[in-house]
Formats: sequence, C-alpha cells, structure tokens
Amino acid sequence: MPRETLTREQIVRAAVELLDSKGVEGLSMRQLGSRLGSAATSVYWHVQSKENLVVLAADTAWGELELPDLDEVDWRTAATAMANGMYAMILRHPWLVPAMSTHFVYGPGKARHDDHLLAIYEAAGFTGRDVEQAMKVVFTFVLGTALGAASEIAWKARLGRAAGDEDDQARVARMTEIAMRFPRLRALSEGWTDDDPATTSGRELEFGLQTILDGLQARLPARP
Repeated sequence: MPRETLTREQIVRAAVELLDSKGVEGLSMRQLGSRLGSAATSVYWHVQSKENLVVLAADTAWGELELPDLDEVDWRTAATAMANGMYAMILRHPWLVPAMSTHFVYGPGKARHDDHLLAIYEAAGFTGRDVEQAMKVVFTFVLGTALGAASEIAWKARLGRAAGDEDDQARVARMTEIAMRFPRLRALSEGWTDDDPATTSGRELEFGLQTILDGLQARLPARP
C-alpha cells in the first residue's frame, strides 16, 4: 500500500491487531509494514515512532468503550457498566496494562472515558476531590482484577503449550507442594476447579465491585 493511500487509522488498527497477538515487545514496524503491504519507512512517516504508535493504539483501545447514558440509568448501573466494559476491554487487549506502565497513555479515547467516569460519580452526589477519589478506587480495583485474570490466562496458555516441559511442570508441582503445607491454602485448593480464569475473575469482579459501590454509597449524604 503506497504511503499516499496509507492512513494513520489503518496503521493504528493493524498495530492493535499485532499487539493483541504479539504484545508490546513483539510489535515490529517492519512486520507491521509487511502486514499493510507497505515499507516500514511509510509507517514511520505517519506515526513518527514505535513508542508513539503504542500510545495511539492504546488510546484506540480506550475509545472502544461504550458510555452509558446518565439520563437513562442510575449512577450505580452506569458505574457497573463502565467497569465491566473496561474489564472486557483489557482482556481483549492484554498488552494495554504493560504498555501503560512504560508509556504515557493519554488521548481523546482515554480522556472521553475518564470524563464520563467523573460525570458518573458527580451524578451519585460526590463533590470536590471526592469525585476523583471515588472514580480512582473503582478504576484501580477493575484494573487489578483484569490484570490478574489476564496473567492467569497467559500462564495457563503457557502450561498448555509446554505440557511436556519438565521445568514448568516441576514448578507447578513445587507450588502445589508449598501450598499444601498451609491449612487454609490446602482447604482452598481442594475447592479449586478448572473454570475458565476469565469466568472466575468475572465473579470476583462482580463481588468486589458491588462491595466497593456499597461502601461509596454509604459515604454519600442522605437524600430526600
């Protein structure tokens, strides 16, 4: 695809797909150019650098989130919808959280998301700095839960690919042996199942989120 017909939007979308499959470390401008049928120099011409491309791709991911209409739903319903959407988005793009730890990710997509979150907690009745604090406590919880689920999914996928890898199997056996020394971990492990990590973490998300929202609601002044 010649540079004249290649657009930044096409490049960023292709980068998101490549990041989804390869991660940040696997993103190559040459490979991206090959996927687009263009030279790496043409890709650079549109996005300047790999670092800038990661930022653009990350902001595109944030822009995928749907924003609930606060004229149609109450604040808790809106907060729950935003949390579930963010959780699902991070699982779709597991490279996003690592990218945010090494790149300053901020653009129209992320700003749009953050502004609507602030609107939700303003609608709840929080004022001043409490609006930001309420938003952050929920955001941080969802981010951590999604990161845990993504890590577990990646770990199980690695074990599946390395079923015959003696080192990995030995590590699992060692972890199990250590856990069995402690009564509460042992009792917990007996109830473990082979549920999909995303499903298990989704239940944890629901429990934790509603607990946090209950706590936030309790901090609000009584309304007539």
